[in-house]
Amino acid sequence: MTANDVEGAVAATRVISSESGSTAAATAPQTPPPPPYRPHPLGPITAAEITHSAKLIRASWPESVDCHFKAITLLEPAKAELIPYLTAERAGQSPLDIDRRAFVVYYLRRTHNLHEAVVNLTKNTVESNVKLGPFMHANADGEEIVAVEKALLSHPDVLAELAKLKLPPGTEVVSDPWIYGSDGLKTEKFYDDKRLMQCFLYMRDPLNSTEADSCHYAFPLPISPVLDAATLELIRIDILPTGLDEKVKPLAPWVPVKGNEYIPEAQTLRTDLKPLHVVQPEGPSFKVENYSEMGRLISWQKWDFKVGFNQREGMVLYDVHYDNKPLFYRLSLSDMSIPYADPRHPFHRKAAFDLGDAGAGIMANNLQLGCDCLGSIYYISAVLSGSNGEPINMPNVICVHEQDAGIGWKHTNYRTNRAVVVRNRELVLQTILTVSNYEYILSFVFNTAGDLTYEARATGILSTQPVDLDLTQTPHPYGTVVHPGVLGSFHQHFFSLRIDPMVGGHGNSIVYDEAVSIPRDPKLNPHGTGYTVQKTEIDTSGGYDLDTSKNRVFKIVNPAVRNTVNGAAVGYKVMAPPVQPILADKDSFHYKRAEFADRSIYVTRYAEGELYSGGLYTNQSRGGTGVRSWAERHDSLKAGDPVLWVQFGINHIPRVEDFPVMPVETLRVMLRPVNFFDRNPALDVPPSTQAVNCSVGLNPTLESSVNGLTLGGEDGKASQCCASHGGA
Repeated sequence: MTANDVEGAVAATRVISSESGSTAAATAPQTPPPPPYRPHPLGPITAAEITHSAKLIRASWPESVDCHFKAITLLEPAKAELIPYLTAERAGQSPLDIDRRAFVVYYLRRTHNLHEAVVNLTKNTVESNVKLGPFMHANADGEEIVAVEKALLSHPDVLAELAKLKLPPGTEVVSDPWIYGSDGLKTEKFYDDKRLMQCFLYMRDPLNSTEADSCHYAFPLPISPVLDAATLELIRIDILPTGLDEKVKPLAPWVPVKGNEYIPEAQTLRTDLKPLHVVQPEGPSFKVENYSEMGRLISWQKWDFKVGFNQREGMVLYDVHYDNKPLFYRLSLSDMSIPYADPRHPFHRKAAFDLGDAGAGIMANNLQLGCDCLGSIYYISAVLSGSNGEPINMPNVICVHEQDAGIGWKHTNYRTNRAVVVRNRELVLQTILTVSNYEYILSFVFNTAGDLTYEARATGILSTQPVDLDLTQTPHPYGTVVHPGVLGSFHQHFFSLRIDPMVGGHGNSIVYDEAVSIPRDPKLNPHGTGYTVQKTEIDTSGGYDLDTSKNRVFKIVNPAVRNTVNGAAVGYKVMAPPVQPILADKDSFHYKRAEFADRSIYVTRYAEGELYSGGLYTNQSRGGTGVRSWAERHDSLKAGDPVLWVQFGINHIPRVEDFPVMPVETLRVMLRPVNFFDRNPALDVPPSTQAVNCSVGLNPTLESSVNGLTLGGEDGKASQCCASHGGA
C-alpha cells in the first residue's frame, strides 16, 4: 500500500471534533500526556514540546506512514487573548492561563501530500489536521537539499552531460539546489503541483580540488538539472545560455581559468592592523532574565522587551516598552525576496524567498566570540525542529551586546567655551543567516534616546552563472562579469519589516506628513519662502510610497494620548531608505509572488495569522496570499489596530569588488519618537569623561592646543577625554 492509499483509507476515519477540536485516526494508539507545565504563551517552543507534537501527529496515522516534518513551531495566541495576559503580567498580577499550541507542517514522506496541523499541547490533542491543495509547497530543509545533491551528482544522465565538458581528472563538482520558482508553464513531466529544485552546478578550483572551502562560484558550469524534491526523480537537464542572448550552444570542453579564493590562507594578509579591543571592565549595562524556558526578557537603559526565536522569522521581539511606556506589540522581519533580472530560461525563475523557502531561524549561524560580535556578549540559543520531528539545538543564534555609536548629542556654549558631550550607546541584538551562497546580518538596535533601528547587512557570495570567456570585457545586458567566465546577474533584494504597534497603548493610527510650499501671497508669503506641513490619516488599508520631493514621513500615532507640552498625539515616525520597486512587470510571477516588493509601505488591519508579507507558503507560490492581497480588501482602520509593513532593499548591480565575497552593504530602518516625550529622553545620560573612557592621546602637544577651552565632564571642569579628542 502506498502512502497515497494509506491517506485515502485513513481519511474516512479521521474526525475533527467541534467540541474538543481533536483530530486523529480512530485506531490510533493513545499517547501519554506531557508532564504538567505552565509556560509563558509567547515562550518559543521547547524540545519536549517539539517531540510531543511530532508524536501526536504520528499517532494520527498508521505506523506504516512516515512523516517528513517541515516545521514544528509555536502558534502564538490570538491577540485578543494575549493583550489581557501581558497587561496583567506587567501589573504584577497572575494572568489567566492560555493554551499552548504548536503549528505543524509536514509531508507524507516521498510524496507531495502537504499537511498542516494545530496541536494543543495543554489539552494533549490535535485540534486540526488537514491536507492542503495543489500549488502549495512547504520550505526546503537540510536533509532534502543533501539528498537532492547526492542524487543528481550520481545520476548517469547528469554524469553523461558533465563528461562532455572534459573536466580535469579529480574535479569536484558542487551543486546549489534552488527552489524552482514559478512561471506557470506546463511541460510533459512537470506542472507547479510538484515541488521541484533547479540545481546550478559549479566545480572547485581544479588546482586545489581537495580544499572544501574553495570558492566554487568562480567556476560555474553550463548544466542545470531539475529534480523532484520528494521522489528525487530527474525531471530534465537544462543547458544554460552563456552568450548575450537566449541561444544555447552545444556543450564543449572546459577552458582552464584561474581560481578566485576568499579564504584567508589564499591571501597575503595585511600586517599593519593593530588590535582594537572592546572592553567593559565593569561588565555590561543590560540585564537578561528568562520569561520562559527558551524566551529571554532584556532590560537596558529604560528599554524592556521579550525576545523569541522561531524557524521562519528567526528573531522576534514582543511587548516592547520604554520607561514603562508601551511602544510595540510585535516586531519581526516578515519576509525577503530576491528576484533576478536575467529573462532567459531557466534564469527567469530565479527568485529566492529566504524566509519562506528556507527560514531565518534554521539558517542562523552559531555566532562566535571575537568574530561575529565584539565586547561583552550574552548569547541566546534556540531549539528548532528537524525533518523527523526531533528537536535541533541551535546554539548562539543571537548575540546581545553594547556598542559605542559616536556622539549622541553635544552643545558648546561659545560664550563660555563649555561643551557638554554625551556618547550614543547602543544595545544590539544580532543574528546572521547563511542561505547557500549569501549571508544576511540582521540586528535590532536600541539607543538611549528612545530610537529603535532595524539593520540589515548583505554580504556573502554572488550566485554566479557561466558566460563565454570571449565576452569577459563585453558589456552584458543582464549582469556584470566579475571574473573570467563568471557573470553576476542583476537582481533586487527586498526586505519586509512587520511592525505591530502599541505606541502609547493600543488604538493606534497611521498618518503621513508632507512638507509643501505655501503659494506666494502678498500677505501670507510675500517672498515665496514659506512652507508648511500637511497631515494625512490613512483610514483604509492599502499600499503607499515614500516621496522625497515632499519629505513624506509615515508615523504611528495614538490619538487618545497627548503630549504634555504641545498636545500633539504621541507617536513614532518611520525613517526608511527609499527603494526602487520591483522591476518585473505585473503579469510576471516575480511580481505576483513578491506581494510586498511594489510599495515602500503597506498598512493593513490586524488579522490573525497574517504574519508573512509574501504569504504562508512561498515555495513555488503563485501570489494572492500576501500583504498586497490583504491591503486590497480596503479594510477600515478606524478600529485602531493597524499593522505597518515597511519595505527596504537594494537593487544589486554587481561590481567586480563584490567577488569573490561581497563587502557588507548596510540598510537601516529607524523608528524614532515624535512628540512622545516631553524633552530629549537622553538628557540624563552621563556626559563623556576621560575618567570613564580611558582614551589615549597620541599627539603629545594636543592638550596645549586646546588650552583654556572648558569641555564637558563633571563640575564643568575640562576633561582629559575631551581634550584628547580636540574638544570643540
